[in-house]
Amino acid sequence: MSNKNIVYTDKSNRIKTPLSTTVFNGIGGVVMVSTALLCLVPFLLLISASFTTDRSIAFDGLRLIPGEASIEAYRILFRNPVIIGRAYFVTIFITVIGTVLGLLITAAAAYPLSRTYFKYRFQFAFFFFFTTLFSGGILATFIFMVRVLQLSNTYAALILPPMIQVFFLLIMRTFMATIPESIIEAAKIDGANEYKIFFLLVLPLSTPALATVGLFLALGYWNDWWNAMLYVNRPHMFPLQYMLHNMLTAAEAIGRLAQTAEIRVVDTPTRSLRMAMTVIATGPILFVYPFVQKYFIKGLTLGSVKG
Repeated sequence: MSNKNIVYTDKSNRIKTPLSTTVFNGIGGVVMVSTALLCLVPFLLLISASFTTDRSIAFDGLRLIPGEASIEAYRILFRNPVIIGRAYFVTIFITVIGTVLGLLITAAAAYPLSRTYFKYRFQFAFFFFFTTLFSGGILATFIFMVRVLQLSNTYAALILPPMIQVFFLLIMRTFMATIPESIIEAAKIDGANEYKIFFLLVLPLSTPALATVGLFLALGYWNDWWNAMLYVNRPHMFPLQYMLHNMLTAAEAIGRLAQTAEIRVVDTPTRSLRMAMTVIATGPILFVYPFVQKYFIKGLTLGSVKG
């Protein structure tokens, strides 16, 4: 008989790990750590470039250790910290409110579509899916938001457009379809109505899907500047991304104007300024991902496989 599959134990009856398994785990660990470090390099280059002069970036490129260190980009950004703080507040406000409302509405729409006893679920599913193929376009949306709903220069104009996305609705519906019908029927036998079943049973069981969709929604709100450009013209209502976009556009316009008119002006670090803006804009949202990572992975896997 071959001894390849024999597992040896020591005197304390603990199972010894075969040498081949130990070697495989060691190689896998080294590969994973190396891959993680490679994924970290772009972020380190980004941070390093934000503390580098434009001249050094132009001649030396991106380096992990700045060739000529400079904090001029951050000095320009935080020249008026009140503006940055207010933009952060607006962005956090619309992100939190939009994500919570988006999750609630998306889950409420996905729940009946996931139940086989809902008579018109295929008709409603087609109605939602049809909007992914054809849309009214930017002009019709703008007229509807400004002329019909009269939401210009309101926070609702920043919250409503990205709130409902059919792709997230389909993810939520697929996940809720994995909840057994027997659990729903047992709750109905105990006297629970659809509202109690949805809020007290379905939502707690859908935590992985809610975390997954919530992360996507939060990222969308955090990075959105397009709706602010369309519907808001009051500076105190600008979210962070749109305010940084305006600052970078103004800096580049001043540089081009100076070159055209051959005027000597104070050099504006446009390259390092762009990097510093990226650090400021992406830094806070990066701290959210570790808290929802396990739910994010579970939501993607369980929501994509039914059985």
